[in-house]
Amino acid sequence: MDKEIPAQTLKVEILTREAFEPFGDVLETRDTPLVINQGRCQKYSDLTSVTTDDQGYTTIHIYKTAPINHAYQLDLLERHPLGSQTFMPLAGQRFLVVVAPGSSDDATPDLSSIRCFLTNGKQGVTYHPGVWHHPLLSVDGGEEYLVIDRQGPGDNCDEVLMSAPYIVEVP
Repeated sequence: MDKEIPAQTLKVEILTREAFEPFGDVLETRDTPLVINQGRCQKYSDLTSVTTDDQGYTTIHIYKTAPINHAYQLDLLERHPLGSQTFMPLAGQRFLVVVAPGSSDDATPDLSSIRCFLTNGKQGVTYHPGVWHHPLLSVDGGEEYLVIDRQGPGDNCDEVLMSAPYIVEVP
């Protein structure tokens, strides 16, 4: 009989550009905007880039997801090796971003380095191609997200069940 491995608690960090840099980009207004349209609009340029392999193409979706509550048990991570993936909340809702680097063989996530970030409701993220992450975890109501993703031939989603789950306390 296999002994069940107890869940570990995963600390939630505030999402910043610097802390998230190894995994992707944080989308938020920053720096000095370019004033356009006769002074009526401020443009924040080049917040992220969308990456796809030469066989794929970029698509835009809207995802609707139910928010999580209380303590949430993480037991799965996924990655998209053929392209980046962007999530931007449409109603100012916060969401959790759980990421992990690849292990030494790069076939599985390195769970000893798993991290969890909390967005402020005005931030989105772009995962670099191949970054292990948990599927979307909405914290607040307003569960619609703009998602920019790679579409096309090839297997672009690897999933792995975690041997020991992690518990995240929803802030």
